[in-house]
Amino acid sequence: MITAEAQIQAIESIIHDGKTLATIIASDYTPFETEFITPNSYKQQVGFVVYPENGSITPHIHHEMERNLRGTSEVLIVRQGLCWVDFYLQDKTYYCSRKLKTGDVLVLVDGGHGFRMIEHTVFLEIKQGPYIGVQEKERFDGLFD
Repeated sequence: MITAEAQIQAIESIIHDGKTLATIIASDYTPFETEFITPNSYKQQVGFVVYPENGSITPHIHHEMERNLRGTSEVLIVRQGLCWVDFYLQDKTYYCSRKLKTGDVLVLVDGGHGFRMIEHTVFLEIKQGPYIGVQEKERFDGLFD
């Protein structure tokens, strides 16, 4: 059985000056009950929904709602491989790096980021749309380019 302390260590927030740049959820993190990792104020809500054996979800629809968002947040799930993620501040200054492995989940909230593949890597990427093209992002030379 995984202890509560081990569960807490399986989630790491990358924080600079009180602002969350990203949250990493380790592949072996499994909550005991429904738990959302992100606060309600984030552009994307990321969490685990836990149901008991023979549980169910009542059929439902989601109402159309207009939302006004600034910026783009992303959620990446490492489906296969091993890589480094490099975190940058909004002014493009390098901040830190972390290694990601198969099954890890990365919630990108603020600042910049780049990736260096250690092995052949496949991500499942989730972000809000619609995609408006390359003008959505600004590429820059990072510390490891």
